[in-house]
Amino acid sequence: MNKIKVAVIITKLELGGAQKVAISVCEKIDKTKFEPFLICGCGGILDEETKNKIRVIFVKDLVREINPVKDLKSLFSIYKILKQEKPGIVHTHSSKAGIIGRFAARMCGIKNIIHTIHGFSFNDTQSFLKKNLFIFLEKIGAKISKYLIPVSVENTTKGLQNNIGKKEQYHYIRLGIDIENFKNFKDKPSLKKELNIDEKDFLVTTIGPFKPQKNLPDFIKIAKDISENHKNFKFVIVGDGTLRKSFEQLIKEYNISDKIFLLGWRRDISNILNSSDFFVMTSLWEGLPISTIEAMCCGLSPVVNDVDGQREIIKNDFNGFLVKPYDIKTTEEKILLLAHNKQLKNTLSINAKNSIDYTFSIDYMIKKHEELYSSL
Repeated sequence: MNKIKVAVIITKLELGGAQKVAISVCEKIDKTKFEPFLICGCGGILDEETKNKIRVIFVKDLVREINPVKDLKSLFSIYKILKQEKPGIVHTHSSKAGIIGRFAARMCGIKNIIHTIHGFSFNDTQSFLKKNLFIFLEKIGAKISKYLIPVSVENTTKGLQNNIGKKEQYHYIRLGIDIENFKNFKDKPSLKKELNIDEKDFLVTTIGPFKPQKNLPDFIKIAKDISENHKNFKFVIVGDGTLRKSFEQLIKEYNISDKIFLLGWRRDISNILNSSDFFVMTSLWEGLPISTIEAMCCGLSPVVNDVDGQREIIKNDFNGFLVKPYDIKTTEEKILLLAHNKQLKNTLSINAKNSIDYTFSIDYMIKKHEELYSSL
């Protein structure tokens, strides 16, 4: 039987949910039926590791920032790659690669074009012009796509409300994680010892790249406010990015350098979450936040902003708390409530862990991708 060649395209190989999906599909999909390869930009933390596991073609001009010259160059570079490789399916991830990759595939005459929506590129915090430009681009991208894959139900709702694609184009496939690694962590959690934090102190963790989307200045403000009156709290941010210097400056201004730790990119997320007492996310928009799912697997009841995919997995007062964006005071109150009410914390913790079933696993996600690809 001829294998189906699948070109997976993503902007950059960082430690994010979109990247985990793209790499997992290429790595774990049934190789007796499919021949996957990855096209991506350069300079990601996972570049070296990924190219040792799967076939990767790097496109130097494919960058996250809007850059008309590089964007045009990357369009023609991907066009040439697709023309040479002749894949039966092109599957794009992330906003920039989603637009450029789909246009390149259409230029090649490829019919089976799929795009996974890891949260839309537009949101209510943007200016009117910027938001509507992104909506327009998403509409054009949807017109040349056979399927749109939302990672959360909210993605479908938001897309259809903005006339992006048709209902029959949306084919829901949830993100998947290594459930066993997080639910049944076998090693002794060691982050507090590594950071020289007392085991009895409360450790509050957030995870994500240093991008405006993640709204990390709010998390830093939360660390300042709580630590002023509660000396037994410490805070951790896992991630990195171009905004690091501004965050370091803010931490210095708040005089909380001994209260909050910027860990950079880490691979031991299971250890970090199992070492933590609370998980907080101050994002302004999300697709389906993979770190929230991982935190719930570890028995943490997340305190997160009430946005997009968070609503799909967090049921308020049952397995975590949903808070309006920018409502720092309420987030602080929920953290302290869990800290002071052990029974409530334990109940929400059990509910959070039980909320993550097989449908959140990598195996289930890969199975759904195989079914979709085979149908084409």
